[in-house]
Amino acid sequence: MIKINTSNQHLVQPETFNLNAVSTRAADHFNFDRDTAEEEFKTLRKELIQLQYRLYAEDKQKLLIVLQAMDAGGKDGTIRNVFKGVNPQGVRVTSFKAPSKIELAHDYLWRIHKAVPPRGMIGVFNRSHYEDVLVVRVLNLIPEEQWRPRYAQINQFEKLLSDTGTKILKFYLHISKDEQKERLQARLDNPEKNWKFDSGDLVQRRHWNDYMSAFEEALQNCSTPYAPWYIIPADQKWYRNLAIMRVLVDTLRKMDCQLPQVKEDLTNIVID
Repeated sequence: MIKINTSNQHLVQPETFNLNAVSTRAADHFNFDRDTAEEEFKTLRKELIQLQYRLYAEDKQKLLIVLQAMDAGGKDGTIRNVFKGVNPQGVRVTSFKAPSKIELAHDYLWRIHKAVPPRGMIGVFNRSHYEDVLVVRVLNLIPEEQWRPRYAQINQFEKLLSDTGTKILKFYLHISKDEQKERLQARLDNPEKNWKFDSGDLVQRRHWNDYMSAFEEALQNCSTPYAPWYIIPADQKWYRNLAIMRVLVDTLRKMDCQLPQVKEDLTNIVID
């Protein structure tokens, strides 16, 4: 077992901070080389597979992982790399896109609550309820008197989930504007990645500073002991993967899931 650095260097603290001043680069947070980091990641992923098995077998606790980022921030890549090899029966990924007409007819948390993982499961949100204090704010889809109270509402919602057995981890994948440009350009240059390019991403990119302000305030208002936010430097994908894996494995270790006790004596059973 690898002893994980539990200093929580990426954990959002309650005091006010400037998101633009938080480095997006691995070199400012990690003093090992990439090969060492990737070896640690592989070892931890093997442990994650075993920890997820115990979570599923115990069938008492739940884990919700929230991923937020700017476009091309690496949410899909995080899911692919971190959960590679994990039993797909025990992990459910939900991608939240623009709400449907039916979803808009309900409160903004209605579709979110339905996707919360049941006992024994890991749920992964690719985008989430935080879109309702991000995009709606930046694009002025609703007035401030509607979106501003949502910070308190989200905290209350997450407290309900926590009180009823859901462990919550929230990761903001922090990339630079230059890194986003490179990734969007790669989607244009590679024909096999053209399908991933959305010209709407360029519209959102023009609002970069507004999004940074919106993310900053959401992280400050909604990082709590029961649902913490982590700012993950994500310009280097290998470091992003390791930083998230460390938090995830450390959390599952502390959840201490136990295999169910066998209720009958199996020692004398013979299978014909």
